[in-house]
Amino acid sequence: MTHPSLGLPAVDRTFGLPPAAARVDAARERLAVRALEIAIDRDPSLRDRHDEYAMRRLLRDTVVLVDRVVDAMAAGSPELARTFAEAIPPMYRRRKVPMDDLINLLQSIRTAIGNILPASEMAPVDEAVEAMIEPLRWHRRIAGDARKRNRLLAAIYKGA
Repeated sequence: MTHPSLGLPAVDRTFGLPPAAARVDAARERLAVRALEIAIDRDPSLRDRHDEYAMRRLLRDTVVLVDRVVDAMAAGSPELARTFAEAIPPMYRRRKVPMDDLINLLQSIRTAIGNILPASEMAPVDEAVEAMIEPLRWHRRIAGDARKRNRLLAAIYKGA
């Protein structure tokens, strides 16, 4: 959502979305399921690292991520998506979800949306997804990310 004190209007979904954003919004739950399937196909260890409850939460979160892409498409600016992506890493750190999994999920969302939109209408989607991936790549380098560590480096740091 844009900041009202800056004089920017919020995205109004009741007034109507651009046609491409409306198609994505209408199919957001189906797209979320397909994006999670694509993410699991890209990284089969996703299912091993997360139990069924965590996978359900990821599915619910995927719907929210698709909504943020729709908002960015409707506003014509990827800044809404970038702002949202800046705010979510602490929540996923508490749930021990690596930023790499979120990046995989966002790339899967792009692929799933690419199946329903023609290539000529994918530019706003690509911009929104890249705007979300950029801060997540930055946050993945901060300590506390639940990614797999290099065993040799871990042994050196331990002093073994």
